[in-house]
Amino acid sequence: MKAYYWESHHGNFGDDLNLWLWDALLPGFRDVHPEILLVGVGTVLNPVLLPAGQKKLVIGSGYGYGTPPAVGDSSEWDVRAVRGPLTATKLGLSPDKAITDPAALIADMPEFRDLPKIHRKTFIPHWESAEFGMWDAVCEPVGLTYLDPRGEAKSVIRHIAQSEMVVAESMHGAILADAFRVPWIAVSTSRSINNFKWNDWAGSVGTTYQPHYVPVSTRAEAVAKRSRFWGVRFDGQQSAGEAAPDAGTHGSEVITRKPPSQTGLRGMAKQFLASPSILALWQASRAAPRLSPDSVLEERKQKFRAVLDEIRRDYF
Repeated sequence: MKAYYWESHHGNFGDDLNLWLWDALLPGFRDVHPEILLVGVGTVLNPVLLPAGQKKLVIGSGYGYGTPPAVGDSSEWDVRAVRGPLTATKLGLSPDKAITDPAALIADMPEFRDLPKIHRKTFIPHWESAEFGMWDAVCEPVGLTYLDPRGEAKSVIRHIAQSEMVVAESMHGAILADAFRVPWIAVSTSRSINNFKWNDWAGSVGTTYQPHYVPVSTRAEAVAKRSRFWGVRFDGQQSAGEAAPDAGTHGSEVITRKPPSQTGLRGMAKQFLASPSILALWQASRAAPRLSPDSVLEERKQKFRAVLDEIRRDYF
């Protein structure tokens, strides 16, 4: 089998973990049934992304964009599990197929167990916020450690596991925090965000998604997200890249960044313009964090392990 994942130029740890997760959950899967595509972590259940005419084994993927695929043809689809109840309903599947995101099992992997807590509060933005915003600088006065979601996946995951609390705009930031029993707070920098995938996952583990709104931090971020910055609406026609900060270090072990110097008039102006973001993120970081019930998460993980056992019997 070959594992499918959405590969982006900017990098996103939630997608990139497909590169190694299935070797841990299904050792030897690469050596069997080369004609089958394993569709795992990600919001990828979309006929535009997945090839027609090829058998697809779906293990925990989610729907969230575009037209949902017709999965009734057993010659092309073997759906063993999806991310949550909303995906199951959208695809016309029975409720028992709605288990949870496969990333929940990462917390049980030996290399991530019993890691010491070295970060008090961590902020992990959505990749698009990291690409166009100045969130590392915003985090400094708020008292948060900035974690770039475009970093190497295992390094990002270790940082989450070693945090005492996580503020997450990244959905997989919250999923991994929840898996490691790290309390988390959801935030969003766009009022028009697609909440479907968040609610899908949250429903699978018995919690709710109620994000705190935080304004975008730069004009470039507003352009990229077609949102407002200081009351001005941007329609996305301007070039976001012209005002974007450093794109980060995708693939590097270094996943935290020192805030850029804000000295000089230009730096001071940027810091001032980001002040609504600073205030809103500070307020959000003081809210009551969430955590799914221990019993529900463990039951979901046990059910996922049972699905993996069935797949081993059927394909190996």
